[in-house]
Amino acid sequence: MSPALSWNLRERTSFIYRILHIIDCSLVCGFLWLLVRLYNVPWSTYYSWFLVVIFVACFLSFQYFQLYRSWRGWKYYREFFVILKAWATVVGILLFYFFIFKISEAYSRAVFMVWSFLSPLLIFVSHLLVRKLLRYFRSQGKNIRHAVIAGAGDLGMRTMQQLEAIPWAGIEVVGCFDDKIESQENLERLKKPLLGRIDDIAPYLRAHDIDYVYIALPMRAERKIFKILGECRDLGAQIFLVPDLYIYGLHHAEIQSLGDMLVLSFNPYSSWKRFFDVVFSSLVLVTFFPLLLLIALLIKLDSRGPVFYAHRRITTSGREFQCLKFRTMVVDADKRLEEILAADPRLREEWDKTYKLKNDPRITRVGRFLRRTSLDEFPQFINVLKGEMSVVGARPIVGRELEEYYKLKDRESAGRYCSMKPGITGPWQVTMRADMKDYQERIELDDWYILNYSLWYDIKIIAKTVWCVFTGKGAY
Repeated sequence: MSPALSWNLRERTSFIYRILHIIDCSLVCGFLWLLVRLYNVPWSTYYSWFLVVIFVACFLSFQYFQLYRSWRGWKYYREFFVILKAWATVVGILLFYFFIFKISEAYSRAVFMVWSFLSPLLIFVSHLLVRKLLRYFRSQGKNIRHAVIAGAGDLGMRTMQQLEAIPWAGIEVVGCFDDKIESQENLERLKKPLLGRIDDIAPYLRAHDIDYVYIALPMRAERKIFKILGECRDLGAQIFLVPDLYIYGLHHAEIQSLGDMLVLSFNPYSSWKRFFDVVFSSLVLVTFFPLLLLIALLIKLDSRGPVFYAHRRITTSGREFQCLKFRTMVVDADKRLEEILAADPRLREEWDKTYKLKNDPRITRVGRFLRRTSLDEFPQFINVLKGEMSVVGARPIVGRELEEYYKLKDRESAGRYCSMKPGITGPWQVTMRADMKDYQERIELDDWYILNYSLWYDIKIIAKTVWCVFTGKGAY
């Protein structure tokens, strides 16, 4: 084996992460010792043995959950979730230790509870400090990893731009390999040298110290992809496949198992989103329950008919559900709509464009106030608890909208829409709401949200929604 190849096959776990592994295990042990002192708990041999058990449990669990992998390019919350899983395993081992040896009475419950809850935060802070240290070194041109990209098309360009957008990851693109770059214009677009054709990747890896290979080829080039995997996996570089998520509709797709097979699920389920929906909706319904009773009473006093109005809307997989609202119109509103539209072509045109009427004569006095303040949508939190909606998502639409706008104009938009639950609020409600003139803008906003949703973005939308409710922007 040549010296260059031998160096390229160097051990992937850096020395600093090995030290961090020991520091983390020692840190939680030291933190327990500190809490015992602060709570004036007498030290005994039980605590001495407990420290040994803690150190071993942490060492094994942290290693098993790969806390000391390379986190280059990863977001902080992903690392924190891994720390939480590893720490939950440690706590489970310790509880089992108490149960087997029947010695839980030898330890302070207060100390154990505080230690259990604060230790993962302490570990995360230590990892943040290490990340900051590594970022500093990388800004000085040290601790840099080198990468090549297989594919110089649009996907390859996006991959290169993404790596350039996160310089703190310390990944430098050396160049690209491609079989179809011909014009000088395309070569200039690369901003990096064209190192050769796809067949040249393996010889290049043998001769150079490369850490990462990013395969950014179209999925139809499966033969080239398999060739790279077959020839390059033993040449020292870590290989990553960059699927063209937006072209092939794999956004938010999830790998699942089916027996011994792996399948790709196009039915995204985010545990954090469902957890947030349930907690937030429960808090809203409990907090505003007196207000909801008052609204129900006013509706009853204002006009005859039920308090709630249920309308069929589309949820995941194209299924329909009964979307709840406080009734804001007269009882025979559906029948009167046809009469109103038939009598006024201008209103017919407005309805066909937005599925709303700005000055709808069917709305009751209380209903107009509820719509202005968006209080009519409070019962939809019940839909959220039932799992039919989310707090934040795309607009709840009817089957006719899905067929006439989403499917006819862009079937990909229809597929994306049916991959998630609709929301009580969303980008449409906090940007243009009912003032939107073009229906296509609504579709584009729904598309954007489905492709880019996150917990932080959901929280920002909720905050903006509260502001829109107080200002009454675009509501009618």
